[in-house]
Amino acid sequence: MRRTARLPLEALQPYLLEAPAADARTPRIAEATPLDWKQVFANDRPVEIEVGFGKGLFLVNAGQERPDTNFVGIEIERAYQLHTATRLAKRELGNVRVVCADARLFLRDYVGDGSVGVVHVYFPDPWWKTRHRKRRLFTYDFAAQCIRVLQAGGRLQLASDVEEYFAIIVDMLDAQPDLRRLPPPDESAPRHDMDYLTNFERKYRKKVKPIHRAAYKKRGSGGATPADRLQ
Repeated sequence: MRRTARLPLEALQPYLLEAPAADARTPRIAEATPLDWKQVFANDRPVEIEVGFGKGLFLVNAGQERPDTNFVGIEIERAYQLHTATRLAKRELGNVRVVCADARLFLRDYVGDGSVGVVHVYFPDPWWKTRHRKRRLFTYDFAAQCIRVLQAGGRLQLASDVEEYFAIIVDMLDAQPDLRRLPPPDESAPRHDMDYLTNFERKYRKKVKPIHRAAYKKRGSGGATPADRLQ
């Protein structure tokens, strides 16, 4: 990670959310209650979540371009949280918060039912070695948590440069009755060198490597209906 002069922790505090440093095998925290987004952001604007924000390029771009939307980024690496918080603070992006946590635990314990408009998952780690496959983000439990936190009509958007892993994810999500697959998002030409979803996308597209994209929409709160299945 390219080093950026980090601001003092007190300057970053407005952009940080705190959560227990645990993994998804940890039993549910009895006293955990879903975050009140209106209290977190001091407004009632729609909320979107990015899982695994890395160096924060998506959050910085989206936060600047869409000031009427609140964004929450989840990243398991503390260094990336502080790096991204510095980028946010330097731009005074008050509509973005970042948390250092296992996303599976954070969604499970701290994000309320139907409280999020979009969940973004870009370039999740494929964990190539067979013995590490259990660490992969996408499981049926994770998919269920994404569906639960999305409001009716909310979207799950994902991208990956790994065709094998992408195919596994898509098969998993296609099997969810509460999700309807949408046409994949367009791959528009970048307007400048920072106009990419993430640093990973920028690197791979400059190498002319294919990027696999998918988008899903959550069906109505009553679950899949015959009409939904025809769409």
